[in-house]
Amino acid sequence: MATSVTRSFAALGMTLIVATSALAANGIAVKRGEDALVFGNCVPSLLVENRSGETINYLQVDLVLGLANGQERTIELQSAYREGILNPIGPGGKAVLKQHLDTSRALGVPCGDVKLRKVGRILCEAASGKTCASQVSVQP
Repeated sequence: MATSVTRSFAALGMTLIVATSALAANGIAVKRGEDALVFGNCVPSLLVENRSGETINYLQVDLVLGLANGQERTIELQSAYREGILNPIGPGGKAVLKQHLDTSRALGVPCGDVKLRKVGRILCEAASGKTCASQVSVQP
């Protein structure tokens, strides 16, 4: 009986380890969200799915946008205000990264003038206060 119980706990432990590893192996997926038009300015967004096993306190993706006139502009899309109240994204959670127009410059063009999107800098801070251990993959 004791051997059977020990085997059951061992099997349960291995199942939990495999499930946790699988969740962590998927990392943090970021993909393009909907664009909004605010006072004639394009305001892009990104959708985040936390497939990792860690809680994200703060996530920022700098999006570099190529415009129809040949200029490039970089905007910061954030999960929360950097110096404000955090909005943690737990394991399995989803969130939207937004441009905070009250603390950053508007893009200055409508969405139709955005011809190219690429990723600049990525900042990811875990609940521990350290850089996220999970990989962040972004499809702008």
